[in-house]
Amino acid sequence: MINPILKNIIENALNEDIGKGDITTSAIVKKDIIGLGELLVKQDGVIAGLDVLETLYSIFDPELKFKKNKNDGEKVTSGQVAATIEGSIASILTTERTALNFLQRMSGIATSANTFVKNIKHTNAKILDTRKTAPGLRYIDKLAVKISGCENHRIGLYDMFLIKDNHIVAAGSITKAVNACKKYRKSKGSNFKIEVETTNLEQVAEALKCNVDFIMLDNFNIKEMEEAVKLIDGKCKIEASGGIDLSTVKQIAETGVDFISVGALTHSVKALDISLEIFIQK
Repeated sequence: MINPILKNIIENALNEDIGKGDITTSAIVKKDIIGLGELLVKQDGVIAGLDVLETLYSIFDPELKFKKNKNDGEKVTSGQVAATIEGSIASILTTERTALNFLQRMSGIATSANTFVKNIKHTNAKILDTRKTAPGLRYIDKLAVKISGCENHRIGLYDMFLIKDNHIVAAGSITKAVNACKKYRKSKGSNFKIEVETTNLEQVAEALKCNVDFIMLDNFNIKEMEEAVKLIDGKCKIEASGGIDLSTVKQIAETGVDFISVGALTHSVKALDISLEIFIQK
């Protein structure tokens, strides 16, 4: 059964590109021309999105035969054919850009995220994504992160309490904000976790007294982060956040934090170079 969220994303993407019809392909390519399309990798990386493409082709033209030569999450090198599509050349051409947009974006995310994973593999820290995703593509972006070996943070505003600086200002204090969330949680009979964003050690101490599930250390330097880890002393999970990149992630992971969130995984995506080559069957 096709995931309804994924189905909706794919259908919207196809409608966005095709609209009332692919006039170029309709003018040039006869519907009965059969051939093969190869998804050619032109850059080393981690492939992600092949399962999404399999769903895309089944939605657009169920008669297309999609064959994976690689599985999502596997490393690929330039020159490899990640998958093939056999059937109507018209269908393959009409879906070309939409398919490549998904595959290139997801593979770019997975490749970048996997690099972060490799840099901290000697620690117990886990890399998290954020909500800094392309509007309408959060499911896709976070799926690519998961495929890479990283973990997903909250999916949206509905599955976890995350008290940020502006919430604290609005409530009057961290304590008041946490108590309001606990009261709301009890009224709804839910068990959503509570995380508090902190910007200094005084806020860390206050959040710790509130018995929250996660404390976020936002833009802490390494020394402050080490002090915060000692202060928290395993009483809750710790997330490091704020402009983290490959030049800093290793040192941050070595402070003993549990999670490191990296917005750049999804807000600054560099697509993996992949192309579609077609061959006509005679």
